Amino acid sequence: MFTGIVLGMAQVVAIDKKQSFQTHTLKLTSEMRAGLEIGASVAHNGCCLTVTKIDADQVSFDLMQATLNTTNLGELTLGDWVNIERAAKFGDEIGGHSMSGHISVTANIVEIIDTPNNRTVWFELDTPDMKYVLDKGYIGLDGCSLTIGDTNGQRFCVHLIPETMNRTLFGRKAVGAAVNVEFDPQTQAIVNTVERVLAQQTQS
Repeated sequence: MFTGIVLGMAQVVAIDKKQSFQTHTLKLTSEMRAGLEIGASVAHNGCCLTVTKIDADQVSFDLMQATLNTTNLGELTLGDWVNIERAAKFGDEIGGHSMSGHISVTANIVEIIDTPNNRTVWFELDTPDMKYVLDKGYIGLDGCSLTIGDTNGQRFCVHLIPETMNRTLFGRKAVGAAVNVEFDPQTQAIVNTVERVLAQQTQS
């Protein structure tokens, strides 16, 4: 389980590409590596990956084709950076919201509005997925737990404070970039349940 509170960013220092499979090696800070062991779960841009090798400050992770297809991790090249979060431990403060590290879809950034003290970022999703995006609801974007600011058709926005932009990739993102999306599981459960009940009532 993750909380959507990103620890920081890490750089990709090696990519080993094989058929329908890749191994990514990242350079992690001492804070990110503290107590890290083979088999541990670490979120990359919100996607839960398993540690397969540790060599000093360089840590490797394996990615299956399904992960490469569903997330923005398949677009990474050497030198790129990713948001990093270690798995939550029992008793940790939950500063964001409960996240599984399972990415649902990607959304494209369509507009960025900067003001002196914050940034508003607008995203676009396929229409069917917008049913899980509710005003003032939670959403996970590249592993960040964020509150949805507003929705408009197939678009929604979030408002970012300077700390979020400094700590995460959102300070570097540009229009056109793809961002990993994890919908709030409680919102998904409610929406899916209501749809199922309404469908059953229509059929009866």
